Amino acid sequence: MSAARERVLVGAPALAAALDAADAPVVLDVRWALGVTDGRERYLAGHVPGAVYVDLEADLAAPPSPARGRHPLPDPDDLQAAARRWGVRGDRGVVVYDAVGGTSAARAWWLLRWAGHADVRILDGGLDAWERAGLATAAGDVRAEPGDLVVVPGALPVLDADAAADLATSGVLLDARAGERYRGEVEPVDPRAGHVPGAVSAPTTGNLATDGAFLDEPALRARFDALGAADGRAVGVYCGSGVTAAHEVAALATLGVEAALYAGSWSQWSNDPARPVATGPAA
Repeated sequence: MSAARERVLVGAPALAAALDAADAPVVLDVRWALGVTDGRERYLAGHVPGAVYVDLEADLAAPPSPARGRHPLPDPDDLQAAARRWGVRGDRGVVVYDAVGGTSAARAWWLLRWAGHADVRILDGGLDAWERAGLATAAGDVRAEPGDLVVVPGALPVLDADAAADLATSGVLLDARAGERYRGEVEPVDPRAGHVPGAVSAPTTGNLATDGAFLDEPALRARFDALGAADGRAVGVYCGSGVTAAHEVAALATLGVEAALYAGSWSQWSNDPARPVATGPAA
């Protein structure tokens, strides 16, 4: 595993071994998906031993609004309070996971990295990989000892709508939503269908193998090379509301490519009638 990939991902056997060490990482269960509301119930039924449940809607986003989008970045003070409640410490690593290939856990990965914590990784393949490895789960709630993380935002780059529009012409702006939403054929959540003019379709699901783990390094590099996102140009990513786009930022980070997150994403862009909308398969 390359050093860049190792900084982003951890396998289930390696996590199991790390949990037996004196400096075991804090493990966060971020089970969430659009339209799914039983993440906590699933967590209580079975989770990686010692994992603390994280509520994406309540803890990893500020309240939604048309002006800021469906999942605005949380206030740094609120994020710090939540992270300390989860037991996150500045001198202890963090591992995040979900049951959807990391596409929701990546939001916690991104926020904690943005907040200045340098040692945050995603469990590659999520809870499925843990169980496939024959590792035991635990039921019930976990209350962590309070942490001491000091949130200093800005360690990862962020785009606003104007910067995203500029990057779509000056660099590479990836749209991590499903292809049919990019093309404007359907729009199940937001007020207008289509994409940011100049953006390139790059569905998050394309980062994953059939077992829900990240593609291996050669396959990921080939994917992003084909998208023009691994040739040294500035790269940004957006999705519907800034959640699954974080997974694409993580995938690029495994290749040593830094990408900026357009946090407001399509839910913000499409609510502004002054913003142009493109449709169809081309940028």
